[in-house]
Amino acid sequence: MVELQISQLDTVFHALGDATRRRMLRDLSKGERTVSQLAEPFAISLAAASKHIKVLEHAGLIRREIRGRTHLCRLEPGPLASAHQWLTFYERFWTGRLDVLERLLREEDARNTPAPEGDDP
Repeated sequence: MVELQISQLDTVFHALGDATRRRMLRDLSKGERTVSQLAEPFAISLAAASKHIKVLEHAGLIRREIRGRTHLCRLEPGPLASAHQWLTFYERFWTGRLDVLERLLREEDARNTPAPEGDDP
């Protein structure tokens, strides 16, 4: 079960590792699009766009539906939620580390800041 989840995460992060695919996902967040509409903002062929779409499909990030000769794609947010959950662990880790660093720096500043004159006992 854990290996399956890791394998799925690997596939999702691989798909997200390309700027073209991330842009396609962002466009799909606004509603379903055809393959041509997804390819339009890029200087790529429909065949190249289709390869990107297949990577996104393999990762489970989109679903393609064929209506006649039109291929419609829609966002499938489930795998993104799994990736977000995985990243959240590290967000908490780094937030905790940065909070400790901030506290240490404030303590160091307090020790190194001279007391205002006239406050001597």
